[in-house]
Amino acid sequence: MDTSTAQNQKIAILATDGVERVELTEPQKALKDAGFQVDVVSPAGDTLQSWDHDEKSQKLKVDRPLDKASPDDYDGLVLPGGVQNPDHLRTDPDAVRFVRAFVDAGKPVAAICHGPWMLVEADVVKGMHVTSWPSLKTDLKNAGAEWTDDAVVNDDWLVTSRKPDDLPKFNETFIGLLRKAGSRERAGAR
Repeated sequence: MDTSTAQNQKIAILATDGVERVELTEPQKALKDAGFQVDVVSPAGDTLQSWDHDEKSQKLKVDRPLDKASPDDYDGLVLPGGVQNPDHLRTDPDAVRFVRAFVDAGKPVAAICHGPWMLVEADVVKGMHVTSWPSLKTDLKNAGAEWTDDAVVNDDWLVTSRKPDDLPKFNETFIGLLRKAGSRERAGAR
Protein backbone atom coordinates (compact mmCIF):
# COMPACT_ATOMS: atom_id res chain seq x y z
CA MET A 1 0.00 0.00 0.00
CA ASP A 2 1.37 3.43 -0.94
CA THR A 3 1.51 5.48 2.23
CA SER A 4 4.01 8.06 0.94
CA THR A 5 1.25 10.54 0.10
CA ALA A 6 -0.36 10.09 3.49
CA GLN A 7 2.73 10.34 5.69
CA ASN A 8 2.56 14.09 6.15
CA GLN A 9 -1.20 14.47 6.01
CA LYS A 10 -3.18 14.91 9.20
CA ILE A 11 -6.94 14.35 9.32
CA ALA A 12 -9.43 15.62 11.91
CA ILE A 13 -12.53 13.67 12.92
CA LEU A 14 -14.98 16.13 14.50
CA ALA A 15 -17.36 14.44 16.94
CA THR A 16 -19.01 14.72 20.32
CA ASP A 17 -21.20 12.67 22.63
CA GLY A 18 -23.79 10.66 20.72
CA VAL A 19 -21.55 9.79 17.78
CA GLU A 20 -22.29 6.50 16.01
CA ARG A 21 -19.26 4.46 17.13
CA VAL A 22 -18.46 2.69 13.85
CA GLU A 23 -18.81 5.92 11.88
CA LEU A 24 -15.90 7.29 13.90
CA THR A 25 -13.79 4.19 14.56
CA GLU A 26 -13.94 2.64 11.08
CA PRO A 27 -12.80 5.78 9.19
CA GLN A 28 -10.20 6.36 11.93
CA LYS A 29 -8.80 2.84 11.45
CA ALA A 30 -8.91 3.01 7.65
CA LEU A 31 -7.11 6.36 7.62
CA LYS A 32 -4.43 5.19 10.07
CA ASP A 33 -3.96 1.93 8.13
CA ALA A 34 -3.42 4.05 4.99
CA GLY A 35 -0.69 6.03 6.77
CA PHE A 36 -2.55 9.20 7.73
CA GLN A 37 -2.23 10.86 11.12
CA VAL A 38 -5.67 11.17 12.71
CA ASP A 39 -6.99 13.30 15.58
CA VAL A 40 -10.42 13.02 17.14
CA VAL A 41 -11.40 16.65 17.79
CA SER A 42 -14.24 17.36 20.19
CA PRO A 43 -15.78 19.91 22.56
CA ALA A 44 -16.68 16.96 24.85
CA GLY A 45 -13.52 16.80 26.98
CA ASP A 46 -11.01 13.92 27.22
CA THR A 47 -13.52 11.29 26.08
CA LEU A 48 -16.81 11.18 24.27
CA GLN A 49 -19.69 8.77 24.62
CA SER A 50 -20.31 6.76 21.47
CA TRP A 51 -23.48 4.89 20.55
CA ASP A 52 -24.38 1.77 18.62
CA HIS A 53 -27.66 2.81 17.04
CA ASP A 54 -29.92 3.57 20.03
CA GLU A 55 -27.74 2.14 22.81
CA LYS A 56 -24.71 3.57 24.56
CA SER A 57 -21.45 2.03 23.45
CA GLN A 58 -17.88 2.70 24.55
CA LYS A 59 -16.18 5.91 25.58
CA LEU A 60 -13.74 7.06 22.90
CA LYS A 61 -10.54 9.05 23.40
CA VAL A 62 -10.45 12.66 22.28
CA ASP A 63 -7.05 13.67 20.90
CA ARG A 64 -7.58 17.41 20.78
CA PRO A 65 -10.19 19.68 22.34
CA LEU A 66 -12.07 21.75 19.76
CA ASP A 67 -10.96 25.01 21.39
CA LYS A 68 -7.31 23.98 20.90
CA ALA A 69 -7.70 22.69 17.32
CA SER A 70 -7.00 24.75 14.23
CA PRO A 71 -8.20 23.74 10.76
CA ASP A 72 -4.79 24.97 9.53
CA ASP A 73 -3.22 21.94 11.25
CA TYR A 74 -5.26 19.45 9.19
CA ASP A 75 -5.47 18.35 5.57
CA GLY A 76 -8.97 16.85 5.71
CA LEU A 77 -12.04 16.42 7.89
CA VAL A 78 -14.40 13.54 8.70
CA LEU A 79 -17.91 14.22 10.04
CA PRO A 80 -19.39 11.00 11.47
CA GLY A 81 -23.07 10.67 12.21
CA GLY A 82 -25.31 9.35 14.88
CA VAL A 83 -28.34 11.55 15.42
CA GLN A 84 -27.17 13.22 18.65
CA ASN A 85 -23.61 13.98 17.54
CA PRO A 86 -24.24 16.43 14.66
CA ASP A 87 -27.37 17.75 16.34
CA HIS A 88 -25.22 18.91 19.28
CA LEU A 89 -22.32 20.08 17.12
CA ARG A 90 -24.44 22.21 14.81
CA THR A 91 -25.50 24.34 17.80
CA ASP A 92 -21.82 25.00 18.65
CA PRO A 93 -20.59 28.07 16.73
CA ASP A 94 -16.95 26.96 17.10
CA ALA A 95 -17.74 23.55 15.56
CA VAL A 96 -19.58 25.20 12.66
CA ARG A 97 -16.65 27.60 12.07
CA PHE A 98 -14.24 24.64 12.18
CA VAL A 99 -16.18 22.88 9.41
CA ARG A 100 -16.56 26.04 7.34
CA ALA A 101 -12.81 26.69 7.48
CA PHE A 102 -12.06 23.35 5.76
CA VAL A 103 -14.48 24.13 2.96
CA ASP A 104 -13.22 27.70 2.56
CA ALA A 105 -9.66 26.33 2.27
CA GLY A 106 -10.74 23.72 -0.32
CA LYS A 107 -9.71 20.81 1.88
CA PRO A 108 -11.33 17.36 1.50
CA VAL A 109 -14.34 16.71 3.76
CA ALA A 110 -16.22 13.44 4.30
CA ALA A 111 -19.61 13.19 6.03
CA ILE A 112 -21.69 10.07 6.67
CA CYS A 113 -25.23 9.38 7.86
CA HIS A 114 -26.38 12.41 9.89
CA GLY A 115 -22.94 14.08 9.58
CA PRO A 116 -24.06 16.25 6.62
CA TRP A 117 -26.21 18.27 9.05
CA MET A 118 -22.97 20.08 9.87
CA LEU A 119 -22.58 20.97 6.19
CA VAL A 120 -26.09 22.42 6.15
CA GLU A 121 -25.36 24.45 9.28
CA ALA A 122 -22.06 25.69 7.81
CA ASP A 123 -23.98 26.71 4.65
CA VAL A 124 -21.61 24.90 2.28
CA VAL A 125 -23.79 22.46 0.30
CA LYS A 126 -25.50 24.76 -2.19
CA GLY A 127 -25.00 23.29 -5.66
CA MET A 128 -23.29 20.15 -4.32
CA HIS A 129 -24.33 16.57 -5.13
CA VAL A 130 -24.69 14.66 -1.84
CA THR A 131 -26.20 11.69 -0.06
CA SER A 132 -27.00 11.08 3.61
CA TRP A 133 -29.27 9.20 5.94
CA PRO A 134 -32.69 9.54 4.24
CA SER A 135 -34.20 11.76 6.95
CA LEU A 136 -31.75 14.56 6.01
CA LYS A 137 -32.88 14.62 2.37
CA THR A 138 -35.25 17.58 2.81
CA ASP A 139 -32.76 19.57 4.93
CA LEU A 140 -30.04 19.10 2.32
CA LYS A 141 -32.34 19.94 -0.58
CA ASN A 142 -33.59 23.05 1.25
CA ALA A 143 -29.93 24.07 1.67
CA GLY A 144 -29.50 23.88 -2.11
CA ALA A 145 -27.88 20.47 -2.49
CA GLU A 146 -28.81 17.81 -5.04
CA TRP A 147 -29.58 14.68 -2.97
CA THR A 148 -29.50 11.10 -4.27
CA ASP A 149 -29.85 7.76 -2.52
CA ASP A 150 -26.40 6.37 -3.37
CA ALA A 151 -23.92 4.47 -1.20
CA VAL A 152 -21.29 7.15 -1.73
CA VAL A 153 -21.19 10.46 -3.60
CA ASN A 154 -17.97 12.36 -4.36
CA ASP A 155 -18.48 15.90 -5.61
CA ASP A 156 -15.24 17.88 -5.85
CA TRP A 157 -13.94 18.29 -2.25
CA LEU A 158 -16.84 16.43 -0.61
CA VAL A 159 -17.51 12.72 0.01
CA THR A 160 -20.87 11.72 1.53
CA SER A 161 -22.45 8.37 2.43
CA ARG A 162 -25.73 7.13 3.91
CA LYS A 163 -25.07 4.65 6.72
CA PRO A 164 -22.62 2.25 8.39
CA ASP A 165 -23.10 -0.37 5.65
CA ASP A 166 -21.52 2.13 3.25
CA LEU A 167 -18.34 2.57 5.33
CA PRO A 168 -15.99 0.45 3.15
CA LYS A 169 -16.82 2.46 0.02
CA PHE A 170 -16.92 5.73 2.01
CA ASN A 171 -13.43 5.12 3.44
CA GLU A 172 -11.99 4.03 0.08
CA THR A 173 -13.40 7.08 -1.71
CA PHE A 174 -12.24 9.56 0.93
CA ILE A 175 -8.73 8.09 1.10
CA GLY A 176 -8.55 8.33 -2.69
CA LEU A 177 -9.59 11.99 -2.54
CA LEU A 178 -7.01 12.71 0.18
CA ARG A 179 -4.24 11.06 -1.84
CA LYS A 180 -5.23 13.02 -4.93
CA ALA A 181 -5.26 16.29 -2.94
CA GLY A 182 -1.88 15.43 -1.38
CA SER A 183 -0.37 14.66 -4.79
CA ARG A 184 -1.63 17.98 -6.20
CA GLU A 185 -0.23 19.82 -3.18
CA ARG A 186 3.21 18.20 -3.57
CA ALA A 187 3.25 18.89 -7.31
CA GLY A 188 2.43 22.55 -6.67
CA ALA A 189 5.21 22.79 -4.07
CA ARG A 190 7.92 21.84 -6.58
